[in-house]
Amino acid sequence: MSNSTSFHPDYFLLMGIPGLEDSHLLISIPFSIMYVLSLLGNSALVLVISSNKSLHQPMYIFLMMLSTSDVLLSSTTVPKTLSIFWFGNHEISFIGCLTQVFFIHFAFCTESAILLSMAYDRYCAICHPLTYATTVINNFVQKTAMVALFRSFCIVTPFVFLLNRLPFQRSNVIEHTYCEHMSVARLATSNIMVNVVAGLVVAACTIGVDMVLIVTSYVAIIMADVRLSSSQARSKAFNTCVCHTCVIVLFYIPAFFSFIAHRHISQEFHIIFANLYVLVPPMMNPIIYGIKTREIRRRALAMLCGATPNVFGQNFFFPFHRSGA
Repeated sequence: MSNSTSFHPDYFLLMGIPGLEDSHLLISIPFSIMYVLSLLGNSALVLVISSNKSLHQPMYIFLMMLSTSDVLLSSTTVPKTLSIFWFGNHEISFIGCLTQVFFIHFAFCTESAILLSMAYDRYCAICHPLTYATTVINNFVQKTAMVALFRSFCIVTPFVFLLNRLPFQRSNVIEHTYCEHMSVARLATSNIMVNVVAGLVVAACTIGVDMVLIVTSYVAIIMADVRLSSSQARSKAFNTCVCHTCVIVLFYIPAFFSFIAHRHISQEFHIIFANLYVLVPPMMNPIIYGIKTREIRRRALAMLCGATPNVFGQNFFFPFHRSGA
């Protein structure tokens, strides 16, 4: 199994869902349906936004980035999972496993940064509508995207090196459907405390900080919303944040649940939950925005019908004034 000089196995064996091997084929049916819906929904969202110049605005561009990150997250894990369920293809090379670890955590950190950027965009649009056009401009979006990608790369790359330095002389069997940082590290025959601490620090400094800043933004938004004199203006402000709030709940709550409860639930349930986590949010995000965002819905219907959409009503990003007019 091991290379005598590096003490790395040539490959790992991903066992799928332990205890439910006989149900792998049955479980693959909803998994494959959700994955296809995720690919179709996010691809459609990217196509609608990229092909309509009227949607080339910060909030929609961030949404397009979110869809791209969703596709990366699910495509990094689901195809290998389905190959295990359908063909019994359990092998994954050592380099392939490290690559999967990198892209899983990279997509996760990037998506968290995008959600934070979207929260800041809503904060500027609702709390500072008069200066929004000069604050959140395309240049800002590009810089934010570059910072998000650079931050994710710098955060996740050490995980790969920390795993690469470990010796794996005991077992190469991973009881999971994909390679995740700690599931691989636990197979090492040396002390993995550095990996454990690194995982906790990264979670606290990225996901934790992002979540605190998002909550702070929404507290400010709620306070600004309450001060609006018009009930119609308050309703518009609330509606523009509903989609983003739903996406945040879908992204962060399962992550915290998995992080806190994984030691107190069965391994089978934990692995199923881990797979649903990379399937359900990417599938639901385009549905949520497609249903709740009128502009995207109308543009999508216009493209399907082959019609040229008209300019609809008031600009989506500048409906709020403190006077409520």
